[in-house]
Amino acid sequence: MEPFRIQHLSSRIVRITGPMHENIYLVKGDERAALIDSGSGFGSLRRVVDGLTALPLTVLLTHGHMDHAMGAGEFGEVRMNPQDIPVFCDHARPDYRRAFLRVTCREKADTLPMVPAAEPGQFRPLADGDSFDLGGLHLDVFGCPGHTPGSVVVLLRELRILFMGDACSNFTFLAGKECLPVEAYRENLLALKERLAGRFDTVLDAHGTGELPADIMDGVLEVCDDVLAGRTDDVPYAFGGCRGVLAKARLPHSQLRADGKTGNIFYRKERNGTA
Repeated sequence: MEPFRIQHLSSRIVRITGPMHENIYLVKGDERAALIDSGSGFGSLRRVVDGLTALPLTVLLTHGHMDHAMGAGEFGEVRMNPQDIPVFCDHARPDYRRAFLRVTCREKADTLPMVPAAEPGQFRPLADGDSFDLGGLHLDVFGCPGHTPGSVVVLLRELRILFMGDACSNFTFLAGKECLPVEAYRENLLALKERLAGRFDTVLDAHGTGELPADIMDGVLEVCDDVLAGRTDDVPYAFGGCRGVLAKARLPHSQLRADGKTGNIFYRKERNGTA
């Protein structure tokens, strides 16, 4: 049995959750289908997708991290922002992938089969402004550098759904060496918010429950402002081999902020001139 959980959110959208608790989304139009992200590459995502649709398929990667891009080797047409090729190559090492799996899925970390990573030359470019016609549905791509240099979000135009990837969340990860400083990220997120104003009602997350509040960008922008003004809690935290701080304290055993608001940032103070 493949290590995936399947949720039919509607007749058009399927959420596929992988062994690292990563959420992958299959969008089915009248003529084509698209897979938003390809998961961690443990177990055969292709086998699962083939059981859900026979439509011609395009894979769109929101960014190059291992829990989003490592299943790409099973598919034909895969698109990713070329700026994330170095990130992808760093994460594609088998030892790194297996070690990261041990952090999130200890009981199966040494037994789940690993799909070979795609060759970097396999990827076709994905860029801000790209649009994909699935037949009755359109997917529009918007850049939001920050989490990685090539991070994008995807808007399902007709259904007013935004697939956020890791661009903005209750645990916005800006602590990696590939991440932009908070100030630069804030500018990109603000531009994204302005471009998407009035165009979506629902935000689907790449992790956790899969749901984010529609005003999540407002919450994270507020945290960006607090980081830059020195108004943060800065709780020491470690994740995925990175050490840094959570800008805002959280409720125990929860992604929710202690102050009741949404949006948070995990970052390194020394990279943002606030140490």
